[in-house]
Formats: sequence, C-alpha cells, structure tokens
Amino acid sequence: MTLSRNALSESYREILIGLGENPDREGLQDTPMRAAKAMQYLCHGYQQSVEEIVNGALFSSDTDEMIIVADIELYSLCEHHLLPFIGKAHVAYMPTGKVLGLSKIARLVDMFARRLQIQENLTRQIADAVQQVTGAAGVAVVIEARHMCMMMRGVEKQNSTMNTSVMLGAFRDSSNTRQEFLQLIGRSK
Repeated sequence: MTLSRNALSESYREILIGLGENPDREGLQDTPMRAAKAMQYLCHGYQQSVEEIVNGALFSSDTDEMIIVADIELYSLCEHHLLPFIGKAHVAYMPTGKVLGLSKIARLVDMFARRLQIQENLTRQIADAVQQVTGAAGVAVVIEARHMCMMMRGVEKQNSTMNTSVMLGAFRDSSNTRQEFLQLIGRSK
C-alpha cells in the first residue's frame, strides 16, 4: 500500500518534531511536503514494471556479439539508512536473435535503483531483468557506487567505493567472455 503524499508529509512533520525542531518555523513550514514529494520521486520505481519499461522494444537481430551499455549513472537509497548511494552501472548481454532498445537498459537500471535497495540486490535485479527480457546467452552487470551511509555517518570513509557484479550464462561460464567485458569497461588489465 502506498501512502498518500499528505500522510508522508505528516510523517516528516513528526520526524522534525522528534529531532527537536519546530516544523512551524519559517524555514521548515513547507519541508514536510517537499520531503514527501522528494521521497515519492526517489522511490517511483515501485510504480513501474519491467514490461512497462520495455514496452515492446525488442528487435530482431542477427548479432550474437557482446552488447555493452557502460557508465549508466544511478541514484538509489540504501534500505538500511534511507541515505543515497550514487554510482554507475555497466550492463552487457549476448543476444540470441533479439536486441533490446538502447534506452531500455538505462530505464531498467533506473527502475530498480528508484526503490529502497542494497547494491548487491540491485545488481542481481538488473541482470535478471535483462536476461528475462532478452533470453540472452549471457548477461553481465557491474555496479560501482559510493554510499552516503558509509561516508556521512558510521565509519565516515570518504574515498570508499563498493563494486558488485553478477555474471549469468556465457559471462559466468567463459572466463574469456567475462575478461573481454571487464576489459571493455576498464576494470581489467
């Protein structure tokens, strides 16, 4: 069940009070509604589906060579602290008669990123969705991200980056295919 914007706004008002703030002071009067709107936007991936995103943009092709969409920027919220993590995804697949419209890969990344997440699950969800839609011989996803929950609080490590990968099919089975992908995205020498 999705909370209405007014219910979210009231919750943010209570959070401000819980922090010892006065939500009626000039600078905070509209903050609960602004925060509610922002959170609804940041989590709009819950209102989307793979089918809606792909929207039939699967096209016949004779190519069976690796297709890579690299450096797809992503913005998500850590499900543990509701703080942002920001990074980029690299997605590859080896088609078997069908290719996916180029923008659809980025849109799938956005859909899953715009949900409360942990990076490990986000990586898997993207790979599984591309595999499901394309029926590819293999799918690879690498995500590199910086997590505000680690930078702004806790251990406060400013230069740390988390890297996750999921390799399916040919990318898991063939070290040469996996190595080619990693070289093409600049992650291997």
